[in-house]
Amino acid sequence: MSETEIFDVIVVGGGPAGATAAYDLAKLGRKVLMLDKAGRIKPCGGAIPPRAIRDFDIPDHLLKAKIRSARMIAPSNKGVDMPIDGAGFVGMVDREDFDEFLRIRAAEAGADRRIGTFYQFDRRDDGICIITWRDKQDRETSALTRLVIGADGANSAVARAALPAQRVPFVFAYHEIVETPEHIAPEHFESTRCDVYYQASVSPDFYGWVFPHGKTISIGTGSAVKGFSLRDSVEELRAKCDLSEAKTIRKEGAPLPLYPAKKWDNGRDVILAGDAAGVVAPASGEGIYYALLTGRLAADACHESLRTNDAHALATARKRFMKDHGRIFFILWIMQTFWYRSDKLRETFVKICKDPDVQRLTWESYMNKALVKKDFMAHIRVFFKDLGHILGLATPTRP
Repeated sequence: MSETEIFDVIVVGGGPAGATAAYDLAKLGRKVLMLDKAGRIKPCGGAIPPRAIRDFDIPDHLLKAKIRSARMIAPSNKGVDMPIDGAGFVGMVDREDFDEFLRIRAAEAGADRRIGTFYQFDRRDDGICIITWRDKQDRETSALTRLVIGADGANSAVARAALPAQRVPFVFAYHEIVETPEHIAPEHFESTRCDVYYQASVSPDFYGWVFPHGKTISIGTGSAVKGFSLRDSVEELRAKCDLSEAKTIRKEGAPLPLYPAKKWDNGRDVILAGDAAGVVAPASGEGIYYALLTGRLAADACHESLRTNDAHALATARKRFMKDHGRIFFILWIMQTFWYRSDKLRETFVKICKDPDVQRLTWESYMNKALVKKDFMAHIRVFFKDLGHILGLATPTRP
């Protein structure tokens, strides 16, 4: 690489956040390099809401399944089905294919795609950044850039190198991708239904999932409790769902941050996106949409910073995100902190999910990525029903 060649932006990480940032910057005419490790696949249930499909032009062929309902399973093994009204659906993707599609799209738009592992961040006297990475043969390569986007995951090496240390709550997630059996009882699995297990044996502080991906199934769980075996939990979950004998295709694990970091930029030349910025939703663990979105916000912020030569523009990415999504992240954090504390509370939580108002507001908020504001009375009804359950005043119902 020419020692005089200077990129506008180097994006470290080629997941949904990094690939989207590289794609948007290339479409804006910026000279961008996208650096990504080869072969890494993040553990992920793979759900993407309709808004993500619309806003980020996700083609239908990437959707391995279309989900029409969710089943919430309580500690008592009683389940509550939450159907999606009308013709709506949640798309399911396999991260191996989905992420690669996004990287190829970025390269076709003009991003310079490189394979390697970020190694070092330096800065010349004139303020130009020096990014160094290592390839599979451990050879070092460096490139010059004006700005850097760190989209390299929860344990972001870019963040450690260029931003002050920050504490972000997280869980460790682990899943196994297995082949979908030809015959399986519908109480264990359906091709258009996501099953979510709220049981301490599956996770003492999070949840377990069984999500259809067409020809395959993602079975996983997460926890921040030290000593809790995620592998043993998934093994038990597979047995519970009659999937012990299903052929295992691959196994993956990684930390998931569960609240946005307080700082996404260093006020000078580095900004974070995706898991590096902490944007995985508490309670639900949803991250794909927020990764795509923060990749776009980071790209917009970099473009504006380069256009105006003003580093303060980098801070607009987090401000825009928190304005639109900060409240829902706070609500989900409260939900996880309260409802996931014990099996007794989980049992009550699943019962609440049977309520029609809860189901409708949940799906509308999830699928459109916004709190439903128009139905004030529905929110009031849900509030008092929840309060009744918490205080033990609600009439017992069977899920």
